[in-house]
Amino acid sequence: MLYYLFEFLEKQYQLPGAGLFQFLTFRAAMSVLLSLLIAMVYGKRIILFLQKKQIGESIRDLGLEGQKQKAGTPTMGGLIIIISTLLPVILFADIKNIYVILLIVTTIWMGIIGFIDDYIKTFKKDKQGLKGRFKVMGQVGLGLIVGLTLYFHPAVTIKEKDSTTITENFKVERVFGDETKAVRTNVPFFKDNELDYADFISWIGDGAEDYAWLIFIPVVILIVTAVSNGANLTDGIDGLAAGSSAIIVLTLGIFAWVSGNIQFSDYLDIFYLPRVGELVVFIAAFAGALVGFLWYNTYPAQVFMGDTGSLTIGGVIAVIAIIVRKELLIPILCGIFFAESLSVMLQVGYFKHTKKKYGEGKRIFLMAPLHHHYQKKSYHESKIVTRFWIIGIMLAIISIVTLKIR
Repeated sequence: MLYYLFEFLEKQYQLPGAGLFQFLTFRAAMSVLLSLLIAMVYGKRIILFLQKKQIGESIRDLGLEGQKQKAGTPTMGGLIIIISTLLPVILFADIKNIYVILLIVTTIWMGIIGFIDDYIKTFKKDKQGLKGRFKVMGQVGLGLIVGLTLYFHPAVTIKEKDSTTITENFKVERVFGDETKAVRTNVPFFKDNELDYADFISWIGDGAEDYAWLIFIPVVILIVTAVSNGANLTDGIDGLAAGSSAIIVLTLGIFAWVSGNIQFSDYLDIFYLPRVGELVVFIAAFAGALVGFLWYNTYPAQVFMGDTGSLTIGGVIAVIAIIVRKELLIPILCGIFFAESLSVMLQVGYFKHTKKKYGEGKRIFLMAPLHHHYQKKSYHESKIVTRFWIIGIMLAIISIVTLKIR
């Protein structure tokens, strides 16, 4: 809103300083500062409200040290993240931008699914929460909305290099063509790094590109579902999900910045995505909200994010990665989420296999998800979280380096 207000004031009255709001960096900086302040200042009030309403976490006895002391800790703290993100975005972002709209829808959509899940757990005293099939239906629904929008919306385009020329000073200049609709993505570690989803159905013959949505939309649904569930599984000990997610989100902010800048995208040989730079404002607000939430969520946590936060975080990360055409980097960048999900799948699969074969189920890990395995090995929560963060930073650096390693 302030973006449009100051744009009007600059055009009509040449108000000194109003032009600052046209700079992406300024709006991103204001966005992250405001989200931090909202999370840190009003987060306490939200926690007190949750305590007053007796919205506390019901802790299952898993035989973990210090677990019983967490019973009654307020949950649904994801509301802090959602509110602290949306308010700065509404104030400082161009809310007519299709990518910003898509992320606002994602935040609200996944927030509602998570809220319903937490509500059932807390007030209905049902530890299972929202039935898995309904949760998956919600994730698939969001994936469908995101996939259809990115495929069919006219503002979702890329600009490709049309030609290369050499000036009189022997300087290479690349000329970009018109904006085009294409469902393509960047493939990490390869020089010829473009992957067109239409290639998977090229056997259809002429006009195969018209049916690329048959591949693209299911891929989007799969990514949204997998990443949101991965974030949900990671939210098991104080500060782990929020801190790991902040690292991932900041990395995606770098990708959005370079993809939305014609000079950087040209130099790095990645897609130039018009209008995608506006995502930086949203990402800045989201990162600020996550860091602000950590103020109350680090050990010992004063509040848990619940599914209200974890499902929202996973959904937003997935959608940003798809928008900036970096979905193939998710196994690396979101390696913490991937490891947590994989540990559960391996544990369950191996247990079922050995029970069927030997009559007694065996386990690979002491407990899954993976962070509980280390808790069982008597590692302190703070040590586990800090080491996972360090691994997350390493994976983020590797992801950024893929921009040049081909």
